[in-house]
Amino acid sequence: MNVLAINGSPHMGNGSTAMILNSFLEGMKEAGANVELFYTGKLNIGPCNGDMSCWFANPGICGQKDDMQMLLPKIKEADIIVWASPVYYSGISGPLKIIMDRQLPVNVIGEKRTMKQKAVLVSTCGDWDVSMFDPLLAQMNAIYNNPEGGFEFAGALLRPMADGMKEMIKAGETRLAEEVFKAAREAGHQIIQDGQISEGTLKAISKPLMPRDAYYKAAQAMIEQMKKSQ
Repeated sequence: MNVLAINGSPHMGNGSTAMILNSFLEGMKEAGANVELFYTGKLNIGPCNGDMSCWFANPGICGQKDDMQMLLPKIKEADIIVWASPVYYSGISGPLKIIMDRQLPVNVIGEKRTMKQKAVLVSTCGDWDVSMFDPLLAQMNAIYNNPEGGFEFAGALLRPMADGMKEMIKAGETRLAEEVFKAAREAGHQIIQDGQISEGTLKAISKPLMPRDAYYKAAQAMIEQMKKSQ
């Protein structure tokens, strides 16, 4: 099974999103999948120009000459595509949205896919509340919740209070974080072996690591400390 993962975080392999994504991908590899990972920060991809030539003038072919020429065949042939992004401003990161827009040529109107493609979202945010991911979930459902079109939205690995988790790790309080990473690896096993991720596993990835009020109090203290260090 071929898995294509695209990390839209500007921090690439060093950010909060990578902590969850890498554990998820490791689990997929352990289950026997072939995994290829790309970072938007290392790709030269411009925005869609909206001329629709990839649908009508030259179906399936984008007229722009950039790294999408390399990426489009991989998107088309992936059994599973993993979209990974932090939440900065109520949505996916800009560079990842550009790639989502530019995948239009592989979904030419009137053509039927020869295989069903599953899509998974991996996302992190600094807020305590998991509802911060609602706009991303709405977008993923709009694109991939389409069995007749050959797509399936297979789930979302969501990690709120990700910044707090990183601070906990720095402080040596790793037990709860390790439980989250273990659940992410298990999600990787499940999607490859079972074709789906259990609700219990997804909840284990998103579970609160401390009470809401305590988290916001600690976050405010961290913000004040950052202001002093500027």
